[in-house]
Amino acid sequence: MTGRTRTRLDRVRASVGIAQFALQQIEDDLSADDVDGTELAAILRELQEDVDIPGGLDPMLAQLVTAAARRAEQTKPDRDGDASCPLREAAALLTGNAGQRMNRAARALHPQGDLT
Repeated sequence: MTGRTRTRLDRVRASVGIAQFALQQIEDDLSADDVDGTELAAILRELQEDVDIPGGLDPMLAQLVTAAARRAEQTKPDRDGDASCPLREAAALLTGNAGQRMNRAARALHPQGDLT
């Protein structure tokens, strides 16, 4: 492994650690005893519609997986999508099924909309 690759991998590891910490904070909030249906719906909507991330968390993760798929295609163009196809399918699941199901759950918990 080259020095540049190690540095990139170190940055990825550090970023994943930060993301894990942030997601743990959200999980802790979701697990709080005083979270009611209205607040849970608002949290689910926030994950889907955050203003800093167009479209929410799922599309951001899908974009990351799609970038990996593009790189896989460039790295192994003769492999007929052995790596890129599953990655593109994973990205589609994140933006399609997962997002729709979270929105459906949020509507079931509180059909009126956000807390605000």
